[in-house]
Amino acid sequence: MASQINNAVYDELANTWWREDGFLQGLHALNPGRFAYFERLLSEQGIDPQKSRVLDIGCGGGYASERMARLGMQVVAVDPSRPSLEAAAEHAKLEGLAIDYRYGTGESLPVEDASFDVGFCCDVLEHVDDVQQVINEIYRALKPGGMFFFDTINRSALSWLLFIKVAQDIPFTRSMPRDTHVWHMFIKPEELDAYLLKAGFAPQEMTGFAPSFSPSALVNATLSRMKGESPKKSASVVTMGQSSIRAGLYMGWAQR
Repeated sequence: MASQINNAVYDELANTWWREDGFLQGLHALNPGRFAYFERLLSEQGIDPQKSRVLDIGCGGGYASERMARLGMQVVAVDPSRPSLEAAAEHAKLEGLAIDYRYGTGESLPVEDASFDVGFCCDVLEHVDDVQQVINEIYRALKPGGMFFFDTINRSALSWLLFIKVAQDIPFTRSMPRDTHVWHMFIKPEELDAYLLKAGFAPQEMTGFAPSFSPSALVNATLSRMKGESPKKSASVVTMGQSSIRAGLYMGWAQR
């Protein structure tokens, strides 16, 4: 019997989103490469952040929301975890950022039709039960011509090894609680393409999102985790960025 995903982990660990030693801080390793890619696309498409309204679907503690708010975007952010929303709102207030955080799910977004220039959905699609409905809702929320940015995890042998066995199952390499991810919920690129097309999107690009590190850096990261050091410290030796390899993480965009 397949494992059931434990999305409650984001309620249980919500107080660690912005803590230096918190489990969820490890997600920061993904952000520089992810944002560099998406911000380059915004520039190439002539999108003026100062005149754009963006929807962050599955915002968690607000990492992407804050990044986009700092660019000058008007941000509405939605998440089904009330504790995560509370942590996000508290941190945004401390940073002096005006972000409209709303409780809701990807399957039923609490937003108006055709009201956003950009949609942002990262670390989310592999956690939902009805991917097609989430994609449909994002399409509904975007203006004609709007850009939809995403990243997710491919369902492959490599992702099973890295994100299930190494990251969750093996005690001395474990970096996240069991069932934070389940392999059968990962999404192949061709499957995501089909979801996008069915919703009405025009897929534009899907590219790999992979780490760049030396063998010694990988050893140091593993030893750091074994010694119980903070996820942020152990992840800091890894630089994520665009890659030709899509067997693990991949990212891309589509147009409404």
